[in-house]
Amino acid sequence: MADELDALHKTHTWDMITLPPGKGFTQEYGIDYEETFAPVARLTSVRSLLAVAAVRHWPLFQMDVKNAFLNGDLLEEVYMQPPLGYPDSQNQVCRLRRALYGLKQAPRAWFAKFSSVVAQQGFTPSSYDSALFIRHTSTGIILILLYVDDMIITGDDIAGIRDLQKFLSQQFEMKDLGTFSYFLGLEVTSSSDGYYLSQAKYASDLLSKAGLTDSKTVSTPLELNVKLNITDGEPLSDATLYRQLVGSLIYLTVTRPDLAYAVHLVSQFMSAPRSTHYAAVLRILRYIKGTLFHGLHFSAQSSLELRTYADADWAGDPTDRRSTTVTASYCFLLGSSLISWRSKKQSVVARSSTEAEYRALADATSKLLWLRWLLADMGAPQTTSTPIHCDNRSAIHIAHNDVFHERTKHIEIDCHFIRHHLQQSALHLLSVSSEDQLADVFTKSHPPGHLRDLVSKLKMASSSPPCV
Repeated sequence: MADELDALHKTHTWDMITLPPGKGFTQEYGIDYEETFAPVARLTSVRSLLAVAAVRHWPLFQMDVKNAFLNGDLLEEVYMQPPLGYPDSQNQVCRLRRALYGLKQAPRAWFAKFSSVVAQQGFTPSSYDSALFIRHTSTGIILILLYVDDMIITGDDIAGIRDLQKFLSQQFEMKDLGTFSYFLGLEVTSSSDGYYLSQAKYASDLLSKAGLTDSKTVSTPLELNVKLNITDGEPLSDATLYRQLVGSLIYLTVTRPDLAYAVHLVSQFMSAPRSTHYAAVLRILRYIKGTLFHGLHFSAQSSLELRTYADADWAGDPTDRRSTTVTASYCFLLGSSLISWRSKKQSVVARSSTEAEYRALADATSKLLWLRWLLADMGAPQTTSTPIHCDNRSAIHIAHNDVFHERTKHIEIDCHFIRHHLQQSALHLLSVSSEDQLADVFTKSHPPGHLRDLVSKLKMASSSPPCV
């Protein structure tokens, strides 16, 4: 308690005054607070930064801000009762000058404060990830990636990075965590060959929570050709554990793309899970037990050329026949390093496999444009058009030819969108065989051999267990 009060005093969090008349005890929108949203770093940005740093041989540093929200300047007029046992507080209240944990606008106030402080050192936020701050110096570039109070610092201006760390320590109460090793539950190990990103401890804790530490393992996260629906099996008497496990699995996919389709499938039954759905979750966990140290490898020998794979599984959902896709079927690799992927059901029922694939191309194109801009800010501009690999020749034909007929006129907006960027040379489409379609791992279940082949092509790796 004393330490907490001491931190509040250091930041001059409040003044003691007499409460003005008419003031209540709850925050009302438009009076005590307005906007509350505060940006945090996208996890795709974290992976992209690791991939660029590995190739550029940039060191990665990590810092943490102690009591970060207490640094936010409060613009609104807010009062609170003094803490219990606070001296000299008779008949007086605290007029807040700084944000407190629990205030609705506290995250936004902290982010605004941090942004203004680093701006003094010449940092500007990226237009494509507001939590990425960039500074170009005479000797190179420095990047800061902020996630609430945790930050990654990297670049090739080492002296500038040291000066930045000193400056931040003068402005805030900082904790220097040294080289980048653990961030938001993500474990990072470095070697001369690059960086390896995993969530082994997180996965191990999840297995313990489910009581599966001694269970047998399986070679795939899903049975081949499995089809889950809303009627099979018995309803679960208590869905709490199911929801907790699936929620944890969703976060585990940050470094485990091989789980993306399986987790996407079981997450569709969160509102009313049944015994068959729970059995599928347990199988995913048994697969994780056998692949505990799997993760992503960002090679130092990789190129920095972006490439994309887009795919779709037409009418793959037995419930509503909507196509299950990787953001309508996509994954992105920076050289050999996988930096972005997604498995998601399309929001419309496609009338043909070509339409499903074409919508997948449109979604992949949207993400591609954002990644090209983000990578340019990170010092890895894409100087040539980015290839999108698609295994549907009809979809490629539609993109290249200004022809509409009964089967395609209802997707005309997507056609114009992709064709425009084809003409602008931001991308080009390449036909790929179904066997070499890397995004296929995100659209359906696979036999063990094919799954291992796809995982290998995605450059997933397994680190050795840590020495005890």
